[in-house]
Amino acid sequence: MDYSSEYGERLQLLHGLTDVALSHLELDERLSALVERAQEIIGASCSVILLEEGAVSDAPGALGIPLVVGDEVIGVLQVDGLGPGELDESDLELPRLVADRIASALEHGRLYESERAARIRLEHVQAITDAALAHLELDDLLDVLLPRIRTILGADTCAVLLLEEDRQELVARAAVGIEEEVEQGVRIPLGRGFAGRVAAEGRPIILDDVDHADVLNPILREKGIKSILGVPLVVGAQAMGVLHVGSLTYRTFTAADTELLQLVADRVAVAIERARLHEEVVLLDQLKLNFVAIASHELRTPAASVYGVLATLAHRGEQLPPETRAELVQVGYEHGERLRRLIDQLLDLSRLDSHAITVEPRPLVLQRVLTDIARAAVPADTPLEIDVAPDLAVVADALVLDRVLSNVLINACRYGEPPIVIRAEQRDRHIRIAVEDQGPGVPDEVQPRLFERFARGDAARGSGLGLAIARAYARAHGGDLVYSPAEHRARFEMIVPRA
Repeated sequence: MDYSSEYGERLQLLHGLTDVALSHLELDERLSALVERAQEIIGASCSVILLEEGAVSDAPGALGIPLVVGDEVIGVLQVDGLGPGELDESDLELPRLVADRIASALEHGRLYESERAARIRLEHVQAITDAALAHLELDDLLDVLLPRIRTILGADTCAVLLLEEDRQELVARAAVGIEEEVEQGVRIPLGRGFAGRVAAEGRPIILDDVDHADVLNPILREKGIKSILGVPLVVGAQAMGVLHVGSLTYRTFTAADTELLQLVADRVAVAIERARLHEEVVLLDQLKLNFVAIASHELRTPAASVYGVLATLAHRGEQLPPETRAELVQVGYEHGERLRRLIDQLLDLSRLDSHAITVEPRPLVLQRVLTDIARAAVPADTPLEIDVAPDLAVVADALVLDRVLSNVLINACRYGEPPIVIRAEQRDRHIRIAVEDQGPGVPDEVQPRLFERFARGDAARGSGLGLAIARAYARAHGGDLVYSPAEHRARFEMIVPRA
């Protein structure tokens, strides 16, 4: 082909490719516009073939010119109807210039799409961050976040499961598109199934085909979810739960999808932790208010009794018969003793709350220590059995043992039935000290709040602080105090670390 007469005009048209290069068309539209301009410039049928699309035609008369960006060939400009034998080097100049412009246009488009995708991703993450900062209540927070996350990932479902550390289970806390997870209280053991693996392994997991995957939650299949992507919710180095999105059609979740969901999950995890801390602060404030109110009431009753007795003795003591005065003194003493115990208990709680209790473990022969504690706490006429090996030793703080077991023994004397039995044994690297009585035990309705401050049954006497203090001391020692209900007895067990 002779380009001499039209070369200058076509060279001018070459600059039109720059307009396409700088346009923000989608890839297919961009390629169509580039091919149309290339054909006009070269004067022959043209096509652009990118490497991932297939091989260049080897038909006779086809000319292929590589599209090069840097040192990388990204495709070929194919010009049909031109045979290599008909062309010399000068004839190839214009097609090569066209190929260079097309390659630049495609690279410009790639960079633009990359920049736009990054901007959109930042906007999505910012939307999640804004929502996270705007809500402090956990339920409100999740109600706002989950629909946004589902939209951002173009998914059909989105759910959050949070870890209950004491049971090592994930519990469905919120969901959209799969609300049954929450309604049915789905629980997934840590390390098992899809969500359990995500949390245990602390990494994203994709199931391309849920129907043939290891999932414990039957709702995933019942809802018709075909593909699912899950990422861990991590605060610090600890997984606190799982965020997952699902599709009702088969979908290949990409690395970009995974990266975006993990970025979102990181913000969600921080927001959840913030909401939890807020809830704890609100609860603590309420507990403080309740504590002050109840403590004031508990103090007021014995204080009023002591004041009444002293006022009567002060104003009319000389006019009262001796036996009446003696009776008033005894009443005043009893209420004064109650007031002293209550003040001591409140001081104990104050020291425990402020971590002012110093635990000083030392080697102790357990039978001797338990015998001394029991003699001081249990009336002499109450049947008592101490079933402890004489050579069983423990490294513990004697004061802590006394604070814990004295409260338990006093309760056994007040509310239980004899005989009272104290047992101790070493098991699974702990010393376990049990106090049993033959009474009916703690009423079912009281058990859930047994160790709460001021918790007591309708027929109970005392302040309701003893067991709260006992457990706090046990935990300050690195152990615990637990209640084990049984059919014909009540049993409390103090757990003390072996060393």
